Amino acid sequence: MNLNLAEICKDAKRVGIGGHIRPDGDCVGAVLGLYQYLQKSLPQAKVKAFLEKPAQIFSRLKGYEEIDSQFLEEEPFDVFFVVDCTLDRLGEAEKYFHTAGKTVNIDHHVSNSGCGDINYIKPQTGSTCELVYDLMDLDKLDQDLAMAIYTGIIHDTGVFQYSNTTPATMEKGAKLIRYGFDFAGLIQETFYQKTYLQAQIMGRTLMESIRFMDGRCIASVVDRKVMDFYHAEPKDLDGIVNQLRNIEGIDCAIFLYQTEVLEYKVSLRSSEKVDVARIAMFFGGGGHARAAGCTMRGTFHDCVNNLSLHIERQLKALE
Repeated sequence: MNLNLAEICKDAKRVGIGGHIRPDGDCVGAVLGLYQYLQKSLPQAKVKAFLEKPAQIFSRLKGYEEIDSQFLEEEPFDVFFVVDCTLDRLGEAEKYFHTAGKTVNIDHHVSNSGCGDINYIKPQTGSTCELVYDLMDLDKLDQDLAMAIYTGIIHDTGVFQYSNTTPATMEKGAKLIRYGFDFAGLIQETFYQKTYLQAQIMGRTLMESIRFMDGRCIASVVDRKVMDFYHAEPKDLDGIVNQLRNIEGIDCAIFLYQTEVLEYKVSLRSSEKVDVARIAMFFGGGGHARAAGCTMRGTFHDCVNNLSLHIERQLKALE
């Protein structure tokens, strides 16, 4: 059953939207898509979007400059939307959730059981942007709104390559590009194109990677020393885990980067043989069957050893 956004926000004077920390393309697209749509649909309301500052590659999306990344004190919102995440990944925007009159959670992660008063969780859907599209009155779609939604779809489906891509995903993509934006340029600039710094770190990470489990798994790490040497930020590490997974013969890729002493952010990617969402959830994270993540404590080798036990268990079950 679809939600009725107009009914949910009926009589609302203040509406807030928040997405997860370190926002990716689907999160940015879904937040800005919903932001644009609610502005058009609710002329009586003040609509605000909250995110940690997204990467500059998304600056062509309408509303990018209006994103609030300061998270200052606000009057309570009548309605607050949590998009593409659970409550514990909202970061500083979580305070707006707790004071809102009504909360709505829209997400496609299998690890999300719903945190809002109203929940629209569809794990079988390729991206949260697809869910936002499904909830819209399509008569209100325009070129800017279509571009925001398309951005999220291409990022979470790997430009329609990942296993979460469905015929419905392709149909929505086809309808969206009819609005005339430069979709080829959008794909190149936001998904494929890397800075020289990103290319340097990716090259180093691939060179220093290790294969194990008869070559079926691969792991690599970027520690604080390397991050500081390149003056890199977490956003500069985008795409590394996917490149590891793309190596021939790999069933599961593990990429870690250090956030604190003995603490790592872990990204997992897999073939159809390993459900990495199950593994990430065991360690307090979440995601999708083929792409997931978590935070772990210990040394790099401790983390990889603990993860590999779960990977090996799944692979052996298939033998």
